[in-house]
Amino acid sequence: MSDTDRIEKQVHLRAPRSRVWRALTDSGEFGQWFGVKMEGPFTAGATVRGKITHKGFEHATMEIYIERVEPETLFSYRWHPYAVDPKVDYSKEPTTLVELRLRDEAGGTLLTVVESGFDQVPAHRRADAFRMNTHGWEAQMANIARHVAG
Repeated sequence: MSDTDRIEKQVHLRAPRSRVWRALTDSGEFGQWFGVKMEGPFTAGATVRGKITHKGFEHATMEIYIERVEPETLFSYRWHPYAVDPKVDYSKEPTTLVELRLRDEAGGTLLTVVESGFDQVPAHRRADAFRMNTHGWEAQMANIARHVAG
């Protein structure tokens, strides 16, 4: 694994683990802070799609395959990173794995996100996908912090 295969971000959330868990795993609530209108519930083994609501990306659909749901501990899914060009069929490309882990921490919950598998993304997209998702996870950590604090 190279240093460009994996993104890791952490944020301390001033909310109990149960509150953060709900924000991660309730597809409607996830969509509020993540910026996507999901079309179904998050259950292990399910593929869930949703329209992205971020300005400039409204044309794109997000599709995730839910891998693991370990209550209040781990939520993981696979997706095609930075799959925003409506003219491209990303379905033949490898996916990255997103793992969202929760741990109690003084005054709240520590959320750690790890997205791995970028080395398998086709070379012509790899650098853009890694860069965009690195910035994206920074923004999403701020989004969930605001969401669970409110």
